[in-house]
Amino acid sequence: MRRSVVTGVGVVAPGGGSREEFWARIVDGKPAIRRVSTFDPTAYRSQIAAECDFDPARYGLTPQEIRRMDRFVQMAIASADEAVADSGLELGRVDTDRLGVCLGSAVGATITLEDEYVVASNHGRDWVTDHRHTMPFLYQSLVPSSAATELAVRYGAHGPAALVSTGCTSGIDSIGHAHSLIQDGEADIVIAGASDAPISPITVACFDAIRATSPRNDEPDQASRPFDAGRQGFVLGEGSAILVIEELEHALARGARVYCEVAGYAARANGFHMTGLRPDGFELGEAIMEAMDRARLNPDDLGYISAHGSGTKQNDRHETAAYKRALGEAARQVPISSIKSVIGHSLGAIGSIEMAACALVVSRGVIPPTANLTTPDPDCDLDYTPLVAREAEVDHALSAGSGFGGFQSAMVFSKPSEVS
Repeated sequence: MRRSVVTGVGVVAPGGGSREEFWARIVDGKPAIRRVSTFDPTAYRSQIAAECDFDPARYGLTPQEIRRMDRFVQMAIASADEAVADSGLELGRVDTDRLGVCLGSAVGATITLEDEYVVASNHGRDWVTDHRHTMPFLYQSLVPSSAATELAVRYGAHGPAALVSTGCTSGIDSIGHAHSLIQDGEADIVIAGASDAPISPITVACFDAIRATSPRNDEPDQASRPFDAGRQGFVLGEGSAILVIEELEHALARGARVYCEVAGYAARANGFHMTGLRPDGFELGEAIMEAMDRARLNPDDLGYISAHGSGTKQNDRHETAAYKRALGEAARQVPISSIKSVIGHSLGAIGSIEMAACALVVSRGVIPPTANLTTPDPDCDLDYTPLVAREAEVDHALSAGSGFGGFQSAMVFSKPSEVS
C-alpha cells in the first residue's frame, strides 16, 4: 500500500506568523487572545478573539493579490509558501500532473462577503442591492473553491484539486483527503491543510446567539479554558496551516526530511443535532477507534492526543467520554492537551493547525500544555497536561475533532520506521 508522509509544515496562527513562532507560543502556553481590534465589538456578548498579526505584504503578496484575495486565502498562501519551502521541493523538477491541492475551510471569505454586503446594501437598509457598488472579485469570494484554485495556480499543480468544507473538522478532513489521494495513486504530492478568517461581526453575532463563545472580556488571556471547571465557552480565532503530504518512496528518493507518517484517518457523522453532541461520545469514539485500527495501533501505543478541547462544557465532556470509550484504561495514561487554550478556535483551520502541532510533537518530543487549566472539571478526569509543557518521546500522536452538523474526525501521525 502507498504510504503518505509529512515533509513540509507552514503555519500562520495567533501569536506567531511562522511555524517556529507558533511552536514557541504553544509550548510556552501563553495565550494570544485579546479584545477584537478589526471592528468595534462593544455591542456583542463576547468581545475577544485570537487574532493574527498578519500583514500579507510581509509574505510577498502583491497589491493585486491582496486586493483579489480574502484574508483566509492570503493566510493559506503564506502558510503554503512556508510549507513548500520547508519541504525542499524544487517545483521546477516536480511532475505537476502528480501534484495536488486540498484546502479546508468552514466559512470561506466571510470578511469580504460581509464587507461587500454592507456596501451594496447601504449598511443593510436596502433590500435590493446594486452590484455596481461591489468589488470586481466578489464571485471568487462567494465560491470557496477559488482558494484551492489560487494555490493550484501558484504552484502549477495540475493534479487533483479540492476544497473540503466540513465545519470544524475541515482541517483534519482535508489532510485525510490528501492521504487518500496518495494511497489511491492519484497524486505523489498534495499541498494540504486549511485556512479560516472568521473574525467578523456576523460570525461573532452568530456564536453570541447560541452562547457558545466566552464572555470573559475583562481577562482575555484567561478566557479559553478547555477542561477547566470555570470555562464559559470557546474563543474565536483565525489562522492557517498547510502541510506537504508526500508518498513515502517519492520523499525518500529525493532525500526529503520526514516529520511523520499519516498512519490512520477516519470520519463519522452523528446525525444527532446541528450543534449538540451526544454525551456518550459514541461517534467520535468510533472515529478514533477506526483511525487507530488503520494505523494498526493499540490504545497504549499512543504517546499524545491533541484534543479538540474547545472549552465548552458540552464538548469537553463529550470528548472525555469518547476517549474513555475508544481507549479504555489507556485513556488515563496518555497525555492530552488543547492548543485552543493558546490560539483560540479558528473553525475549519484549527484541525490542520492541530495536525501541524502533532507533526512537531512527533518530531521534537515536546508536549504542549493546556493553558488556564487550574481547576479541572471532575467530569474531565484525564491527563490534560495543565499549564506546563512536557518532554516525552512520542511515536504516535492522535488528533480528534468535532464540528457543527455532526462531523467527527480523527487522525494519527506516527514516526515511520524507515526514516526514524
